[in-house]
Amino acid sequence: MSDTNKLFLLLGALALGGLIYLLSPVLTPFLFAALLAYIGDPLVDQLEKKLPRGLSVSIVFLFIIGAVALAIFFLLPLVERQVSFLVEKLPQYSNRIHETVLPWLRDTLGVERVLNLDALREAATQYWTKAGGIMANLVASVSRSGVALLAWLANLVLIPVLTFYLLRDWDILVERVHELIPRRIEATVATLARESDEVLGAFLRGQLTVMLGLAAIYAAGLWLVGLDLALLLGLLAGLVSFVPYLGFVVGIVAAGIAALLQFQDLFHLLPVVAVFAIGQAVEGMLLTPILVGDRIGLHPVAVIFAVLAGGQLFGFFGILLALPIAAVVMVLLRHAHERYLNSRLYAQ
Repeated sequence: MSDTNKLFLLLGALALGGLIYLLSPVLTPFLFAALLAYIGDPLVDQLEKKLPRGLSVSIVFLFIIGAVALAIFFLLPLVERQVSFLVEKLPQYSNRIHETVLPWLRDTLGVERVLNLDALREAATQYWTKAGGIMANLVASVSRSGVALLAWLANLVLIPVLTFYLLRDWDILVERVHELIPRRIEATVATLARESDEVLGAFLRGQLTVMLGLAAIYAAGLWLVGLDLALLLGLLAGLVSFVPYLGFVVGIVAAGIAALLQFQDLFHLLPVVAVFAIGQAVEGMLLTPILVGDRIGLHPVAVIFAVLAGGQLFGFFGILLALPIAAVVMVLLRHAHERYLNSRLYAQ
């Protein structure tokens, strides 16, 4: 490739990046639909072995839409109820900390003032009262402007429509892109694409399933323990478990504090620890080996940085785009490292 071609390629990449940045609000529903289609396509391919493609797509599409609708209309109100319960209990929890924890810190460690709990409690209560809850705040935010409301409704309708068509034609689109690749680099690009697909697919499909499974295990276990905030804490621990051991640490600390404040004894810490120990054992011996395996190759630090950087640069669109780009970049860096080790530059 000549220097002129490299310059044009670089300028084209910069122009494409700028265009994506400018169109990010418009592209968000398309990318969200593409991610849903990417997650569901392997299941469609499996069903297609026994059923027609159209019927297979319809079954998977209805399953995806049903799962999303269930999360929005069933799970979100439950979470909102638990957050409201936590805000209502903050004065009681604050008094218990004032009466037990702070005197112990003062007598044991000589700490006079750790934090202003009254100010924290007042700020949390005022914010939640002002917001009026998750659902009310969401409706209010999109109702302030007729244009914003129409855009929100259009995206809400557009995502399932785009998901259905992408699911139906996913294999065709992949084949069309494959046909555009120059033959002299086709083998290399196909290898990179296959490895990127393995990394990204393992993370999005496998790790997402692991996260949901852990959230269910933690929430059910804490509910059996009798913890009032079982669902909220279980979801929190499950959703941050995309980083190894982070969900376990965050969950057991938060649930332990909640158990101490609710039951006011150390005995109830034992079942809380047992719940998270069982969750870790199930993840390590069943969920991760079966659903994810060792194909991810994305370092936890890289995952965190990609999500934060994507959100900072492009908002919600960047968060959706962060992990696919990170997976491709990791594959490219791995191949670049291998080529460097086999090059004359390294041998000198």
